[in-house]
Amino acid sequence: MEWFRLSLQLNNFPINGAEKLLQQIQEIPEQKYREYLERQRDSILKFHIENNEFYRQFCPTKNCKNWKDVPVMKKSDLQQPLQNRLSEGYSNRKTTYVGKTSGSSGQPFIFAKDRFAHALSWAGFSNRYLWHGIDLNKSLQARFYGIPLDFYGNIQERVKDRISLRRRFNIFNLSDEKMETFLRRFKKTKFEYINGYTSAILLFARFLKNKNITLKDICPSLRVCIVTSERLFENDKILMEESFGIPVLNEYGASEVGLIAFENTEEEWIVNSEDLFVEILDEQNNILPPGEEGRVVITSLYNKAHPLIRYDIGDTGILSEDSSHKHPKLQKLIGRTNDIAHLADGKVVPGLTFYYVTKTIITDTGNIKEFVITQTAMDSLKIEYVSEDNFAENQIQKITAAIQTYVGKDLKVDFERKNMLKRSKSGKLKQFTSLI
Repeated sequence: MEWFRLSLQLNNFPINGAEKLLQQIQEIPEQKYREYLERQRDSILKFHIENNEFYRQFCPTKNCKNWKDVPVMKKSDLQQPLQNRLSEGYSNRKTTYVGKTSGSSGQPFIFAKDRFAHALSWAGFSNRYLWHGIDLNKSLQARFYGIPLDFYGNIQERVKDRISLRRRFNIFNLSDEKMETFLRRFKKTKFEYINGYTSAILLFARFLKNKNITLKDICPSLRVCIVTSERLFENDKILMEESFGIPVLNEYGASEVGLIAFENTEEEWIVNSEDLFVEILDEQNNILPPGEEGRVVITSLYNKAHPLIRYDIGDTGILSEDSSHKHPKLQKLIGRTNDIAHLADGKVVPGLTFYYVTKTIITDTGNIKEFVITQTAMDSLKIEYVSEDNFAENQIQKITAAIQTYVGKDLKVDFERKNMLKRSKSGKLKQFTSLI
């Protein structure tokens, strides 16, 4: 039974037609691929100008004759009632799929995709997973995600899990006792892959390391681990691969546009160029060449229900210099543009700097499970951590000294030990947040 395909068909998503189109796109030769991308991006732009009142006001025809003049959309532009943003003919659930972003960027909004575009997104995921021997119709997934806590939402999600060959590991409780139950499930179930939020899976990997257990030894059917939604650091990837005994892959996507990039067997991040058009722009919205860092801006090439054209996803990244139109490669995903600390002396510091500074020292302590950093004022930081013991004075001094060396002087740092860190409603753990 092809459970993945059946679940989409039962929900009126035309997966067969989507897979056929995906194959046709993939058969376009490299020398004609630029023409395909430009034709399809111009087509979806024309469609929304003609059929979407919201987009006509956002992008008046006279100002959108050349692609470089098409305005960049931000999430703030879309935070208005969904009905105001839908295209003609896509105003009900029969023709559209409606979803909501997680809000991990601080700017959640409700979006819509027409049913064919949504099916095409899933066809892309299915295609990429096959690169690593994972068949969504047959392979059983160990799913490290959150789950709705209301009765109907919870039941609905669990039914979807059953149909979609997913077995959920609830990440809202990540105590050692809960990890033991996770381990027992792996011992008795033939999971083929792990999928979920990086921070939760990393915590499970650390639990296994402390017990000197390699997961594949007790669950030989495991093939790969796919992490998503939160950044994966190289040292963490090494730890996870050692603890699991399988490759760990990066998946980069967003609910409103689908799959953006996926790691292939050569450890390259291949950008989705089939149903997305991905650009890297500077602060003045100029298109940057491969090799230069800028904002990740995405056009959904087939979504007729809702315009997502030159949509600023909120991340910064770099395309590899050996990218082509058909096979763009993501050289580096740097992180969210709003994860930046502004200090009292005028210095601007990427939030990832704090992660690197503290992680090296915290790992040395041996008993630290997780931590988050919050900028509470221009000169103040708060570090919350989960640990068996409070930081010793010499540990606090080391962390404070490292922050002064790599971030800035005269910063006040408060430490607070927690039994559990607060996650978002979806279960994500945001490791740096600025409240400024």
